[in-house]
Amino acid sequence: MKTKLYSFIFAIVYIIQLFAETSGNIPLRNFSKPLIVITLLMWLYSATKLRGKFHKRIFTGLIFAFAGDVLLMLQDGRTSFFIYGLIAFLLCHIFYIRAFTLDHKSNPNYKIPFFLWAVGALIIFCVGLFFYLQPFLGATQFAVLFYAIIITFMAIMAVNRYGKVNIFSYKLILSGALFFLLSDSALAVNKFAFPIPQSGVLIMATYMIAQYLIVYGTVERKLIVTKTEI
Repeated sequence: MKTKLYSFIFAIVYIIQLFAETSGNIPLRNFSKPLIVITLLMWLYSATKLRGKFHKRIFTGLIFAFAGDVLLMLQDGRTSFFIYGLIAFLLCHIFYIRAFTLDHKSNPNYKIPFFLWAVGALIIFCVGLFFYLQPFLGATQFAVLFYAIIITFMAIMAVNRYGKVNIFSYKLILSGALFFLLSDSALAVNKFAFPIPQSGVLIMATYMIAQYLIVYGTVERKLIVTKTEI
């Protein structure tokens, strides 16, 4: 029941946000954007009561994502706000990594048959994107590289949950991690390399799907072997 209720509320926020991005309605965008993570925070707390470390770490990551959303929303003419927003999302990914690490520790000896292929593909994507963007980055090269490494590692740890949690949660969170990678890649290309037509729609659509799937996967998560705190 809670999943259906919060999914419905999130769908309304999703539509409003994309409408605001498409129409260029800045006041509406600024109203709806904070509601993205607020809705997900309410859902996560309502569904899990933050009983375990996994829930708490995803919840904390969402709080940093909320700060990042607000900072990036207000960045026009303020270069420092983009950097602060980048740091906030970096912390979001670090807390997601810490959450996914708990699942690895629950069954560390399980061997994932496709793990090396997935890791190789993610690393190639990360390295390729960075070298494509490098000529445009200037003084932000190190910051962007560090961020790219962290978000790629977050996606790798999402892959690493296979065989350690129920398959439904695994697919949801892995899909969310990949959508997050897509969203941040589009944001980087649009900001540093060349403007993407309707970039706001692409970036926000993939970002909102990413966060929704990660929270949904957290709510549905069940460990296969319980060797750590839930």
